[in-house]
Amino acid sequence: MTDKFETGQVLQGKVTGIQPYGAFVALNEETQGLVHISEVTHGYVKDIHDHLKVGDEVNVKVLNVDEENNKVSLSIRATEEAPKKNTKAPKTQTAKPQQQDSGSNGFNTLKDKLEEWIEQSKEREGTFKK
Repeated sequence: MTDKFETGQVLQGKVTGIQPYGAFVALNEETQGLVHISEVTHGYVKDIHDHLKVGDEVNVKVLNVDEENNKVSLSIRATEEAPKKNTKAPKTQTAKPQQQDSGSNGFNTLKDKLEEWIEQSKEREGTFKK
């Protein structure tokens, strides 16, 4: 049965069954092949039901013919053009200028804090000397 098919051949088939791991496609009255979930479309497929349903007519490419076990491996994505990659440069976020907060709870630069700590140290210096 599988001797009618060659690796690289593109055919039209009909989806006859769907499993979590792939879809079975009838190539003729007596031969079915399997489209593994990774061969359904370009990109990640979480749920094969989002892409195929029983009865769909699909173009498939024969990836492998195992005559000994009478199995045919198929690919739908090999019949489709790969999506073009985005050539635009990614948007970079521009840093917003930080507002200085003169309050004690806000952000202060180390220089501002250092001056504050020196003043506090001078004030406390007298409490230790008696």
